[in-house]
Amino acid sequence: MNVFLSADIEGTCGITDWAETERSTPYDYNYFKKQMTFEVKAACEGALAAGAEGIFVRDAHDSARNIDPAQLPQEARMMRGWTGDPLSMMSGLDQGEYGAVLFTGYHAWAASGGNPLSHTMNGRNEYVTLNGVRMSEFLMNAYTAGYYGVPVAFLSGDRALCDFARTLIPNIVTVPVNEGRGGAVVSMHPEAAVKAIKEGAKRAVKNAKSCLVPMPDHFDAVIRFREHKVAYSKHFYPGATLEDEKNVCFSSDDWYEMLRFFHFVLSD
Repeated sequence: MNVFLSADIEGTCGITDWAETERSTPYDYNYFKKQMTFEVKAACEGALAAGAEGIFVRDAHDSARNIDPAQLPQEARMMRGWTGDPLSMMSGLDQGEYGAVLFTGYHAWAASGGNPLSHTMNGRNEYVTLNGVRMSEFLMNAYTAGYYGVPVAFLSGDRALCDFARTLIPNIVTVPVNEGRGGAVVSMHPEAAVKAIKEGAKRAVKNAKSCLVPMPDHFDAVIRFREHKVAYSKHFYPGATLEDEKNVCFSSDDWYEMLRFFHFVLSD
C-alpha cells in the first residue's frame, strides 16, 4: 500500500499566533517549522510500521516550503510548492495508487472558536458553507479523497476539527494535539504529540479500509466574503451567483467542478 499525506501547520502542536506560521517572521516560525516536520515524520514512520511501502507527502501550508525533507524516511517522496491545479492541498492524489490519506497539522474552519488561527483557505472570507455545514480545509480535502476513492484514515490537529472528523468518518483515527480557548491554545507536550501521531498513524493505516468518505450526491456552497467588492468580483465565475452582496453561491453534482470553483473563487 502507498499512503498520501497532506500537511498543514495551523494545527501543529502548540501553535497559537499567525507569526508562528510565516517564513517572514523566522524567530517565531522556525520552531514550528521543525515541529511540523517532526509530526509529518512521525506519521510517515507509523504508516511504514503498519506496512505502507511508500508515502507521498504534500507540503500544503503557505509557500508549501516548510517541511525539511532530509528528516523524512527514505520511503517518502515530497511535493513542495504549488502546481496551480484545483486539487491544491491534495495535488498528486490523482497521480498514483493510494490506500489511505493522512492529514497532519490541520485546523478548524473559518469562524470556529476551536483554534485561534481558524480559517478556510485564506482570511478574505468570514466562512464557507458546504451543504449547510461550515467547511474546513479538512472537509474539502476529505471529499477530494472520497472523489478518488481513497479512505481518509488519520487526522492530527485541534480538538474541534478532530471531533468533527469523527462525525463524518466514524472510524478515522484522530490525535487532538491542541484545544483552542479564545486566542490561546492548551496543547500536549510536543514530544508526546509526536509519539501519539506515530502510534495513531500506525493504527490508521491498518484500519484504512473502514474509513471511506461518504460522498453527497449534490453540493451547495456559499462563500461569505469579508468585503462586498471582493464578492462582487468573484461572482462572475461561470455558474456562480451573488446573494446578499457578500455571499457567492455555487452548486454542482460533480465534486471536481466544486474544486474548480473553489480554486478560482476562494483562492487569493
